[in-house]
Amino acid sequence: MSVIALGCGGFGGVGSEAALFGKGETEDEAGVLMDRAYESGINYFDTANAYGGGLSEEMVGRWLDRRGLRQQIFLATKVGTALGTAPNQGGLSRRHIVDEVEHSLRRLRTDWIDLYMAHQVDPDTALEDTLSAFDSLVVAGKVRYVGICNCEAWRLGKACWVADRHGLHRFDSVQNQYNLLTRHLQSECTALAADQQIAFTAHSPLAGGWLTGKYMPGGPPDPKSRLSLRPGPYEHFRNRRTAAEMVAFKTAASEAGMTMTTLAIAWLVSDPAVTSVLIGPRHTGHLDEAVTAAEQALDESARREVVHALDDAERGLD
Repeated sequence: MSVIALGCGGFGGVGSEAALFGKGETEDEAGVLMDRAYESGINYFDTANAYGGGLSEEMVGRWLDRRGLRQQIFLATKVGTALGTAPNQGGLSRRHIVDEVEHSLRRLRTDWIDLYMAHQVDPDTALEDTLSAFDSLVVAGKVRYVGICNCEAWRLGKACWVADRHGLHRFDSVQNQYNLLTRHLQSECTALAADQQIAFTAHSPLAGGWLTGKYMPGGPPDPKSRLSLRPGPYEHFRNRRTAAEMVAFKTAASEAGMTMTTLAIAWLVSDPAVTSVLIGPRHTGHLDEAVTAAEQALDESARREVVHALDDAERGLD
């Protein structure tokens, strides 16, 4: 797997929100991004059955078919997000997982999925049932590896125990939001993943754009930005603490001779617990900057200096 993963959540929509279907990248725009990603050495493509109401998987599938690159791409997709209001249209029950994998395989035009993930936890379904359903897909050859997204450390640890106890395939991967603004929240999960040899993919590495500097204090966000189109996951960063941290981070990036985007991604890539960093570029310039950032290795001392700068800014508010 490449260190940078191409997030396809913007293909045909903006994530899984039905109100935003059709407001993401067109198929031609998605094709340009996938072409550039592959040419840049990115072989890890990430999508989900809910992105764009299935359009994302369809676009990826047609691109793979047209380019003849299925064997070269490490393909990941997800299941579990509610696709409607009727029973069994979401969650991580055996019925939903087994049904949806067939739809994803069809849309992706492939016989197998390299990494099949639970899109989020499902407190209403026992881990034994979910892991058993995933295990059956691995045994059937439809899925190579299984994982989970947006999962707490305690639940991931329990899943390891459940899998071992019942002789089931473990979650091979965890994908959580991890960036300089959520660095304290993921410390236990990254430690657990490293200890248990679970791949850790960091999503939202730029905190929805906050770490690029485009939401600096003093003005409203661009109407086409993620904070405007899909504010839910990132609105809570709109506070005095984030504002102070962004001023400090801008200074740290300047002193390092990097853009804020480059430093934010380099900080993640240089974390030994991180396997891959998932980016969701809107155009090739975003993608190129992420690839460049992945080549900017930071030693542990440099990583600590960035964290200290942000922590000092936060303490200055007291």
